[in-house]
Amino acid sequence: MIGGSAIVDRDSPPAFGNLHLWDDRIVPHLRALADAVHAHGAAVMCQITHLGRRTSSTTGDWLPVVAPSPIREPAHRSFPKEAEDFDLERIAAAYGAAARRCRDGGLDGVEIEAYGHFLDGFWSPLTNRRADAYGGSLGNRLRFALEAIAAIRAAVGPDFIVGIRMVADEDVEAGLTEKEGAEIARRLAASGDIDFINVIKGHIDTDEGLSRVIPPMGTPAGPHLDLAGRIRAETGVAVFHAARINDVATARHAVAAGKVDLIGMTRAHLADPHIVAKIAAGEEHRIRPCVGAAYCIDRIYVGGEALCLHNPATGREATIPQIVPGGRRPGQACRGGRRRPGWAGGRPRRRRARPRRDRAGGGAAAGRPDPAGGGAGARRELLGIVDWRVAELGRLGVDLRCNLYAEASEVLAEAPDVVIVATGGLPNVGFLVEGAELVTTSWEILAGDTAPAAAGAAVRRQRLASRHDRGRDDRRLGIGAGDRHARSGCLAPDVGGINYPAYFRAFARADVRITLNKRLRRVRRDGNELVAELWDEYGRLAVERRVDQVVVEHGTLPLDEVYAALKPDAINGGAVDLEALIAVRPQAVVRNPDGRYQLFRIGDAVASRNIHAAIYDAARLCLAL
Repeated sequence: MIGGSAIVDRDSPPAFGNLHLWDDRIVPHLRALADAVHAHGAAVMCQITHLGRRTSSTTGDWLPVVAPSPIREPAHRSFPKEAEDFDLERIAAAYGAAARRCRDGGLDGVEIEAYGHFLDGFWSPLTNRRADAYGGSLGNRLRFALEAIAAIRAAVGPDFIVGIRMVADEDVEAGLTEKEGAEIARRLAASGDIDFINVIKGHIDTDEGLSRVIPPMGTPAGPHLDLAGRIRAETGVAVFHAARINDVATARHAVAAGKVDLIGMTRAHLADPHIVAKIAAGEEHRIRPCVGAAYCIDRIYVGGEALCLHNPATGREATIPQIVPGGRRPGQACRGGRRRPGWAGGRPRRRRARPRRDRAGGGAAAGRPDPAGGGAGARRELLGIVDWRVAELGRLGVDLRCNLYAEASEVLAEAPDVVIVATGGLPNVGFLVEGAELVTTSWEILAGDTAPAAAGAAVRRQRLASRHDRGRDDRRLGIGAGDRHARSGCLAPDVGGINYPAYFRAFARADVRITLNKRLRRVRRDGNELVAELWDEYGRLAVERRVDQVVVEHGTLPLDEVYAALKPDAINGGAVDLEALIAVRPQAVVRNPDGRYQLFRIGDAVASRNIHAAIYDAARLCLAL
């Protein structure tokens, strides 16, 4: 299934790089794709839609956005015009023409998208206030959908697959109910023009709603499976479903229990496109897990490519292979022309404030639950990244040593040809003008090293959390600590990303105070209290807050002592050929001809970034070794 939100007409301009199915020039490209997929014995379909109000009138051809009624979508914020009779005739015909282009391009079918888009906008009482033949009764509200689907079937003929991914329950007050959704599904099935129904629950016109339609980490597996099962039982038509089915066991259960006929595992296949091959080979335990971090979706919604947080090859297969060639098997020694690698890292060293650990994981391990039942809520799913990698290292016979500090002498004792420093970083509190010694870091909260300050019985003074990492992609440390704080008091964080609705829900339930447009500048002690000074750049004024605890998240500073100690004797002096790195070619920089090894550092040992950056650094370096 390709082409999510491929658009059928010009007044449905792209929201994030959508395919132009209104243009005949797309047909040869579809043909090339279809031929390539068919060569592997697989079928391929395309999702098609008119976005309706879910786009902007200031993109594309700058045409007015159209919708069943002139009701603004909170997410995209355009004010649509109410579609007129000639608009409906044109758009229905455009659906048919777009489907024909997919057929002419050799595809095997289309899936109409109807969950927050133009077509299903007629179904919902929230978005259809019309007084004509397309509003009011359920039959009237369903009229346009039946006309558009009939136009599609007439354009493609009886042997082309036509399905619909439709909302069966908007799960919002005064919205489309499951009762009406099931009736719509029955009527669509009875039309004879639909071959399958792909069931959706929820609404996507707000970020909070979207976070339930596409559930992120920290939510149960398959939360909408029962709804899909009820729609299947009531309609008798083939039913598909895809929503937080990120493991094979859940997918197997869904099909075996008769809830669905087919499960979509979109994000899971981004994490590991070889899911089916590994099942067939009896290696289900080796499937790289999708942890629901939604890094892929985060990037799509800001115009980026869909990347997986912990699979650097996804979306980069031209340069990074999904299957690493020539991997060393268990028990096989490095010999011949192979170079001996040496690693320093796995978990940042923090002598004064944190003991050595007996497990790998670095910053991701901050989500591991503590014995007292704490943890970082949804963040604990990130441990799937660590656990999978440790298991793969064991399978490959890698000597993984924990619970020690890697000094330069210990690294050199291994006589390495290449040293890669992955020591990460330490929380950065240096942005404060004064009072760095008085603050608590998000790491300490998440790891359980420091507990959130308890609320007093008589006076509940606020807990102040501050983030100053607006440029970082991985913001889950800050909001993860915030979630834990919210359960015990008040908080004022700067949050972002597609996962934030879950944290906002936690904040709302805890009556959290949120502060915007103020930057933590200094902290001082006054008796048993801390006084935090917040600077407002817009008003050019400082305000003070009396608090029990100040928790900061301002990224990290590299923990690079080992790197600095190893640098003088390195052949390359730590330098990296950026062009070679980007092209995944061997590093050949020579700054010290008498050097004994190549030296590199990755991840937060270079600069404060995210999990994906560290893994991608390692992949580009090591594939070329």
